[in-house]
Amino acid sequence: MWQQVYDPAGSRVLSTLLAALPVIVLLGALGFFKIKAHVAALLGLGAALAIAILVFHMPPGMAGKTALLGAMYGLLPIGWIVINVIFLYKLTESTGRFRILQDSVAGITNDRRLQLLLIAFCFGAFFEGTSGFGAPVAVTGAMLIGLGFSPLAASALSLIANTAPVAFGALGTPILGLQSVTGLDLNQLSIMIGRQLPFFSVIVPFWLIWAFAGFKRTLEIWPAVLVAGAGFAVPQYLVSNFHGPTLVDVVASLVSMAALVALLKIWHPKTIMLGTTRDSEFVSPQDAERRMVRHTHTTAEVVAAWTPWVILGVTAFVWGLPPVKAWLNHLSNPQLAIAGLHNLVQRVPPVAPANAKPETAVFAFSWLSASGSGILLAAFLAAGVMRIGFSRALQTYGLTLYAVRFSLLTIAAMLALGYTTRYSGLDATMGMAFARSGAFYPFFGTLLGWLGVAVTGSDTSSNILFGSLQRITAQQLHLNPLLMAAANSSGGVMGKMIDAQSIVVASTATNWFGHEGEILRYVFFHSLALGCLVGILVTLQAYVPPFTSLVP
Repeated sequence: MWQQVYDPAGSRVLSTLLAALPVIVLLGALGFFKIKAHVAALLGLGAALAIAILVFHMPPGMAGKTALLGAMYGLLPIGWIVINVIFLYKLTESTGRFRILQDSVAGITNDRRLQLLLIAFCFGAFFEGTSGFGAPVAVTGAMLIGLGFSPLAASALSLIANTAPVAFGALGTPILGLQSVTGLDLNQLSIMIGRQLPFFSVIVPFWLIWAFAGFKRTLEIWPAVLVAGAGFAVPQYLVSNFHGPTLVDVVASLVSMAALVALLKIWHPKTIMLGTTRDSEFVSPQDAERRMVRHTHTTAEVVAAWTPWVILGVTAFVWGLPPVKAWLNHLSNPQLAIAGLHNLVQRVPPVAPANAKPETAVFAFSWLSASGSGILLAAFLAAGVMRIGFSRALQTYGLTLYAVRFSLLTIAAMLALGYTTRYSGLDATMGMAFARSGAFYPFFGTLLGWLGVAVTGSDTSSNILFGSLQRITAQQLHLNPLLMAAANSSGGVMGKMIDAQSIVVASTATNWFGHEGEILRYVFFHSLALGCLVGILVTLQAYVPPFTSLVP
């Protein structure tokens, strides 16, 4: 048994700086030195292994196996999702149906701001609710590119939009992970998070359009933005508080989408944004109507163009249902315990309770129940509907694999880095720095969740990493453990847009390889600012009436 050490340098400040070095290397390489993502990820992984072994004294064999376990999880389930979403996109593109889909969206509205709202926020939230793990960014990024958005805008704006739904993503998986490590009541966690994120479900659509078009142009379409945000926030609150965490995003996204489309049938902005940059041409609705190139597609052709994505949505939803997932796991769910690592690493106080159970290290090769397998099935069903032969589909799949080869390497290295920081205790050392903030802990504890997602790429992983620490620290500071556990997840969603894994998925979906640093620089301010706003809300809920009444 190897027990983690949280202050190996004998100085809390120095130990924290050393623990943060891999993250600094990764983000610095991406954001400032403009190094390619897969190289930056490997540099960050190398730094994490060096610090874990040389400073935190993790046995080298354990460190190597930890990185291997992370890389395996990077390829399955996350890389598996990316491959198959891009495969479906390429199939629809090759048949011309994706162009028809784009034309049909433009038929709902030719205002770029409203198209962005409909696709990135509403449509993306549905895929977050059913699949998660990169699927919404991949789908919406590809669709925005097809509508004429620049690769940077399509990537970055998809990342900004994919925030408010994340805590309830993949049918509530992050909250299930949080409950497993904190021992808190699942429904109470759902209620608490459902009293934090609806505020931001209203804010994020405004923030999204502001980042794209500026404040003045956002105000021009405020009724639509408010309807989309409130249409998501109200069901998010109701379902999370009176039903549970599993169907929150699915219900909220469908209501939001339906409300926005219904509004656009009876309301139009005074000016229509025709381009995809802030200096784009803005014209009157009448002028836009005259200049609009109407598609000549029949209703049958439009339905056929949407059919692959409807198949994807239905399949992803069914694949994520707990009974279906349990049945698929029963059919094929081999468990591979990593010898020399499984049950041999132990977290110790103050990060974990005394005599805490050792960390498991089991790779669940759940290939059949993985979301990516459902997406692959949807892609082949769609290929059949589009009358694409099996040999042509396989050829397209081969081209997809070649296109995403560096993205898969990057995702594997990112997850290897995240797992190395977790098992070696680097994450706990960084977390304890936040925990020493005393009365300011509600704010900095929320940013701890933000940091956890930024490092691991997953709200679920961040909750598993820091959930126990949040509860222990809250009890020591006489705060409500439920509030701080929920804050870890709610703050974490804002870190989703800067985690390298999501950025790589976005660059892959938009075919903008090698520009991950530009995407990171674009979204970093938005991520940090929104994370701080969540921290302010949590602080109010901890200390200031009437916000304190929101805590169950």
